[in-house]
This record gives sequence, C-alpha cells and structure tokens, in this order.
Amino acid sequence: MEVRRISAGAQASSIPRQLTCCSSSEVPQPLGSRQRAGSSKVQNASQSLNSSGIKVGLGILKVAASQWRQGKKTHTGAAGTRQATNCDHVCKRSPLDQLAVLVLHSQTRRLQIGQEARKEHFPTKPQNCKRIVVLGAPRVGKTSILRRYLRDGFVEEYQPTSEDFVRKLFRIRGETYQIDLLDASGERDFPAKRRLSILTGDIFLLVFSLDDRSSFEEVCALRQEILVAKSKLTKLSHRLAKQQLALVVCANKVDLQESEREVSRAEVLHALGDNCAYFETSAKDSTNLEKVFETLAKCGGLPTETGPSQHRKVSLHSYQAMRTGHLPVQPMGHDDACGVLFPLARRPSFSADLRQVIGAQDAHKPSKTKARCLIQ
Repeated sequence: MEVRRISAGAQASSIPRQLTCCSSSEVPQPLGSRQRAGSSKVQNASQSLNSSGIKVGLGILKVAASQWRQGKKTHTGAAGTRQATNCDHVCKRSPLDQLAVLVLHSQTRRLQIGQEARKEHFPTKPQNCKRIVVLGAPRVGKTSILRRYLRDGFVEEYQPTSEDFVRKLFRIRGETYQIDLLDASGERDFPAKRRLSILTGDIFLLVFSLDDRSSFEEVCALRQEILVAKSKLTKLSHRLAKQQLALVVCANKVDLQESEREVSRAEVLHALGDNCAYFETSAKDSTNLEKVFETLAKCGGLPTETGPSQHRKVSLHSYQAMRTGHLPVQPMGHDDACGVLFPLARRPSFSADLRQVIGAQDAHKPSKTKARCLIQ
C-alpha cells in the first residue's frame, strides 16, 4: 500500500516538478552549481549503462542471429527460407532462444562432421589392407630400408629400434589401399610376441647384413619359424605354405668392399632355395630397393604403384578431400596414384591381434573344441 501511494504521489507531482525544472533552467546559475549538475548527470548515465549491460549483450546476440539467418537464406534457397522463417518465429520470443538455436545448429554440424569422418575412416576393402612385418638382427639396416620405402632419406647415425608401426594410405585407380609397416626389432627376446606378429602378418621382409654371418643364420631361423606358424594357421602342408608365403629376403650393405663380405651369394641361394625372392641391396645408395618394393607388392597382391617412386606424395587433407570428392577441381587424373602417411596410426592391441588369429583359426576349423593357442 505504501509503495502504491508513493508511486501515485510521484505521478501526481511529476507535472509541477517538470514545470519547476523548466522554469528554473531559464534562470542563470552559478558555475559551481553547473559543475555539480554535470557530475550528477554523468553518474546517472553510468548507472543506467550498468543496469542496461544485459540488454546490450542480448542485443548483440540478436544482431548475430539475424546475420546468421540472412546468410542461411542466401545459401539454402527456398527450403532454407522456410527453415529460417521457422527460426524467426522461434527467435522472436527471446534472445536466449536465439542463442539456443545457434548452439543446437553448431552441435548438429559437429555431429554430421563426425559421422562423415567415421564413414571415411573405414572405407578400405579387407583384401586391400596388408601388414608388412620386417624382421632381422640388429644393425642390419631394417629401419634404413623402411625410410627409403617412405621416402624419408638415409641417416648415417644408428639408433636402436624397439618397435615401429607406420600406416600408409594409397589411392590407386579409384581404389583405396592400406599398408601397415611393422618393424618388430624389439621382439627378439619375446618369442610369444614375435609369433603373434608373424601370425598377423601378410607380407614378410627379412633383412641380414653381408658382413655379419650371425645375422644370416638368424634370418634362416626366422624364415623357418614363419613357415611353421603359417602352415599351422592355414592348416596347409609345409610345401604348400612355402609356395603361398609372401616373403622377401634382403642381403643389405652390398656397397661394402668384397673383403668385408662374410656371406656369398651361392651360400644364400643354397640355404634359401632358388624359389626364394632374394636381393642384395644397399639402403645407403638405394641399390635394388625398387625391385624389393615391387616384389613385395607382387607377392602380397598389391599394385606396383605402392612403390615409393610410382605414386605421388600428398597431404592428408588433400587425400581425404580427393577421396570424398569434396575438391571442386581434381589436381590429379583419375588414374594418377597418390599416397599419404596416416599420422595418428597406432599398432592394434595384442588382444585385438589375438582375436584376429583365433578368428582365422576358427574359420579354417569350425569345430567347437578348444585348440592350443598358436602363439605358444
């Protein structure tokens, strides 16, 4: 009741006060009174600005929402115009509703982008996905050969490799291919881990050094271990597994002098057989490496364009845009091969590899009896 009386009194006395102010303004005032009046006006203005800060922020949101609606009308045509009209009807209710519309639109767009990325992450056919396993003794040049395959040059300094996993993606004649390179150098002291890498490998590259006889003997033992493991996995005889095995042997450091050589070519061919793919290479000057990579592709059922000199190296963004058809102008022809390194590739877990091996074993033997684990 008191509030109403005060408001009513204020309304009743508003006209006389205004007349009084108008009449008093005509009377000249002293300088000090003018300064005090000006300072009081500034204080009142600052208070009014502070109280209207929220209104200014909501006004900015309203302007942003109106600009967004205009851009949407320009790009989407008649259908976009109808959708924008619906948004207008909703947004006229409150500026907070406009902000909610913007947030929902951004979340929907992020969801669409994530779905497109997931669809494009697994488009490669299973038969086009291969894993190359590189095995051999230390200090024989395995990492240097892989660097030549990835076109990263040659490094003189030796750094021991515990384990290295690299994934390379290819676009060849409209088809996508995926090659995983596994340098299993750190698995020499872990037989079960090495056996699992062998069972999950599709193509094998065995490397030894011509100036180290013990490395050649290790390659011979590794080759025999691979044949035994693959024959048990595929339930084939030793002879058939040997014929179907995609395996290449490299005798590295052929650039050394003849006096430093400890293993002869005749000895290698006698131990491995004439049917084995054998090359004497040099990672330092790239001797016979192109033939090695071509043979790896041929043995594994891959195109020859997967070789380092047979395709163009592009960025990951260009590769994804070209594969999804989002590039307005194709920089390369349809038959032009290209490849890119996948930067976020990680080796699958050992449990995933083990499930893959068990699944392959069950495919060849559908019985429900539990068999002995193949990695033992």
